Amino acid sequence: MRPVNGTPLFRLYAERRRRHLEQLDPAAAQARELRQLIAQARLTRFGRDHHFEKINNVIDYQRRVPLRRYEDFLAEYWRLPFPLLTDVTWPGRIPFFALSSGTTTGATKTIPVSRGMVRANRRAALDILVWHLASRPRGQPLAGKTLILGGSTALTRLAKGVHSGDLSGIAAKTIPFWARPYTLPGTQLALLADWDEKLERIAETAIHEPIRVLSGTPSWLLLLFERVLALRGGKGAAFPDLELLIHGGVAFAPYADRFADYLRATGAATREVYAASEGFIAVADRGPGEGLRLLPDNGIFFEFVPVEELNAPRPTRHWLGNLETGIPYAVVLSSNAGLWSDVIGDTVRFVDRHPPRLLVTGRLSYMMSAFGEHLSGEEIEQAVLESAQDLEMQVTDFSMGAEFPSGPGAKGHHTYIIECGRSPSAPEARQALAGRFSAHIDQTLMERNADYREHRRNDVQLDAPRIILVDPGAFAHWLRARGRLGGQNKVPRVINDQALFADMKRQVLAVPGDRF
Repeated sequence: MRPVNGTPLFRLYAERRRRHLEQLDPAAAQARELRQLIAQARLTRFGRDHHFEKINNVIDYQRRVPLRRYEDFLAEYWRLPFPLLTDVTWPGRIPFFALSSGTTTGATKTIPVSRGMVRANRRAALDILVWHLASRPRGQPLAGKTLILGGSTALTRLAKGVHSGDLSGIAAKTIPFWARPYTLPGTQLALLADWDEKLERIAETAIHEPIRVLSGTPSWLLLLFERVLALRGGKGAAFPDLELLIHGGVAFAPYADRFADYLRATGAATREVYAASEGFIAVADRGPGEGLRLLPDNGIFFEFVPVEELNAPRPTRHWLGNLETGIPYAVVLSSNAGLWSDVIGDTVRFVDRHPPRLLVTGRLSYMMSAFGEHLSGEEIEQAVLESAQDLEMQVTDFSMGAEFPSGPGAKGHHTYIIECGRSPSAPEARQALAGRFSAHIDQTLMERNADYREHRRNDVQLDAPRIILVDPGAFAHWLRARGRLGGQNKVPRVINDQALFADMKRQVLAVPGDRF
């Protein structure tokens, strides 16, 4: 059933919001956000411990509040009173905890989500449509429905008035009444935990609905497109009313060509977002690849620490008042859910300062230096992507890890597991393709990283990369075996945990297909 077109009314809000954002001084807005956060939390346990009443500006704050990670908050403030966090790091009781699945590499985190954070996330979601209408003034995103392909919306009751679950589940539980007619899937479908059943039933529902906006992680959205098209007999557009595809969570470039094929019939736009469990950080206000515009007035104060200084005794802590472009930064945030100078684990690089626009470059854990080669996640991702483009291959997902020497005289190497959309079926042709992939990735990394080049010089310390080509579905098989299929779960690009990487190889090799 098509809801009443809410676009004309929303357009009034969008124009006012856009003008406000374009006139906003980002640094002044951030200084104001910090003052407001400190004022609200000054009587909490954390605020008293750090003498919030004496903080008047950013410099005062950085002197009194050191950098922390999730584990530090858990040990110092949250573990003993959990799940009843009342006036601990944020005033009042925390009603929700988002289960951060991250990239399947570590233990699940329970990130506090206050009602203020819920409202901030909702405002950020509206900003996506604000910038969409700015680029497409005649767009009608609320003339139909928005399908959000997230995890299960079932929440676990931890205590009276306190629940935990996927961030998408928290969003569904707190969706405002006016948005419900515009949102899919419905309550019963959203609650399903079995991902395969859920995806199939969403596809069956979607073919009868006027889907104007789609949102989710690229890899799972592709599966939805495939299933909807199959239900339509492989003819026409999967979503004939589609106007906007919202994506985030992983780099979009490996999926761009396949989505271009699916979106060509409707001309739907794509728009990237940077939304973490700790808060909504940035939205694309321009075209693909031009950077994501930081949200400076939405309940979060941001700091940026040069990655190379992160473990220094006194790292430099930049903010919007003094950040630089082109520097690899670790993202640090203080939020209206009680995080204070929290190192969330992501890395970014700014391409503009006014307004601040960034590119997400990876995770702090996405570093490979098993042999002293010091490869960044961004270097690895770009090497795989450029190699695939040159070889005219469609890479749908990949992961890499280190293989250590097995005996005297042996050398270590990196192994790349690469899932291809299509590849030669003949074993000889696939083996040749794997060899070309290896040579291309190897050469690209040697050109861009001096440490890697030294380790690879004359094959003395490090052998050439090994490539394992797997067919579509291999990574889904691994995620399913780990109970992490669907929703916000992602395949880790770099795995430093040897046991986890060994488990991945074992699982993907169990899926039919050739590998070399």
